Amino acid sequence: MSETSLQEQDRAFMRLAIRQAQRGLGRTSPNPCVGAVIVRGKEIVGKGFHRKAGTPHAEVNAIADAGVEACKGATIYVTLEPCNHTGKTPPCSRAVLAAGLRRVVVGMPDPHDLASGGAEFLQSRGVAVTIGVLEEECRNLNRPFLKYINTGLPWVVMKAGMSLDGKISTRLGKGGAITGAAARMRVHELRNTFDAILIGIDTALIDNPSLTTRLPHGGRDPLRIILDSRLRLSPEARILRQQSDNTTWIFCGNSVTSARKKNLEQAGVVVTRVDSLPGGSLNLRHILQILGRADVLSVLVEGGAGVHGSFVKEKLVDEVFLFTAPYFIGDAGTPLIKGYSLADNGRKLELEDFSCELLGDDLLLHGIVALNHDK
Repeated sequence: MSETSLQEQDRAFMRLAIRQAQRGLGRTSPNPCVGAVIVRGKEIVGKGFHRKAGTPHAEVNAIADAGVEACKGATIYVTLEPCNHTGKTPPCSRAVLAAGLRRVVVGMPDPHDLASGGAEFLQSRGVAVTIGVLEEECRNLNRPFLKYINTGLPWVVMKAGMSLDGKISTRLGKGGAITGAAARMRVHELRNTFDAILIGIDTALIDNPSLTTRLPHGGRDPLRIILDSRLRLSPEARILRQQSDNTTWIFCGNSVTSARKKNLEQAGVVVTRVDSLPGGSLNLRHILQILGRADVLSVLVEGGAGVHGSFVKEKLVDEVFLFTAPYFIGDAGTPLIKGYSLADNGRKLELEDFSCELLGDDLLLHGIVALNHDK
């Protein structure tokens, strides 16, 4: 096989490994999402992905799927360098070697100092290793993990449904859907891939939401987080009175009474006091640090306007999903962002890797916040 043909084949099978890895989105924290495909000749003989922290990694699952005989002399494509340390599971580098795989194609090297070194180990044992196939795509898959190991903070995504003139409700203090069914279904698909979903108390009081994942074939509910500085949420709120596999956390100010805190805790809420910034808003960076220590690697921020404004003002947003309906609301509507002004903050918060997608009659605008601001 020519070098060009081999490179094309490597990219094709790595794309399949990436699809395997995507099946673990929102389920592997604090570990990365990893997928693996085992190929003998040009035939796929095994596939696997990392399902949950503490369970076998993608390589081990793919080897088990292929079986011992099929692995001998075959090639494994894995989106992340096989780990080389013993944590909750044994090193994948040893499993690859023991399976008799002759070649390992890696999407991206492992950035974690403790786990890296698998490629070097395998090469020292005579296994052929190729690193960097579709590396950018593999890195994009694990943006939350990469940010987490560098900063200890989760990846923050701002999501909103809005009109063409940037309004998220038809009038102040009023809820209701802005976008159509296709956009709402995409929101539930997003929730299914995040560790946590976050809203402010105004959104909780106005919309009385459930913040669950509702997909035709089921899904995983993210951890629900409410910013409620004065603990105004009622213990009877829908978010606390529903069947769900996940819990609700509330962050409040230090001045709230023990009685209010106890009432919500008796309803099953985890209530955490945090410091406030000048002006009374909660310290978002401190909240993100707490979430990071709890192995929350990704947070979907669904509003409202004041919450969006605070995250943007503090330069804590990493990614944006804006579902845009094809009509105007006008002056009476609630703006997407409150409490933030470009004139006061100096530099633009620009988006890169920008894309548009039509969802029914609505338009999804998506981008990554350009890394031209301090974290």
